[in-house]
Amino acid sequence: MNKSEIREELFKLIYSLEVQKNESDEQIDVFLEDSEMSDKVKSEVKETVEKIIELSPDIEKEISKNLKSEWNIERISKINMSILKIAIYEIAYKKLPYKISINEAVELAKKYGEDTSSSFINGVLASVVKDNNLAEE
Repeated sequence: MNKSEIREELFKLIYSLEVQKNESDEQIDVFLEDSEMSDKVKSEVKETVEKIIELSPDIEKEISKNLKSEWNIERISKINMSILKIAIYEIAYKKLPYKISINEAVELAKKYGEDTSSSFINGVLASVVKDNNLAEE
């Protein structure tokens, strides 16, 4: 399984947690049991999801402050929110190259989101990078 496929599985799990408004270990374990990922990948995905859940309040603040003035976080679809949480986690906390994270997020948005999702995701993430001076790294 390559990194893009792992990220996609991570997205599916984060999205299911967003939809069900339930971030229990049991829900995470059920998702992973039904997955065809290797045990090593399952462990990595679980660890990442737990970190994203833990950092969710900070990640959501970051999203909110990088929305255009006419937007608020409640308007963001669960698909877009899930993608943004993963990308911001990767950029701000895992310190992955922002260009890779943004590109991967845009691709997920094209695959799972609405027609405007990819440009919305790109805009928010570009603002996050600029706002945090991450483009210089």
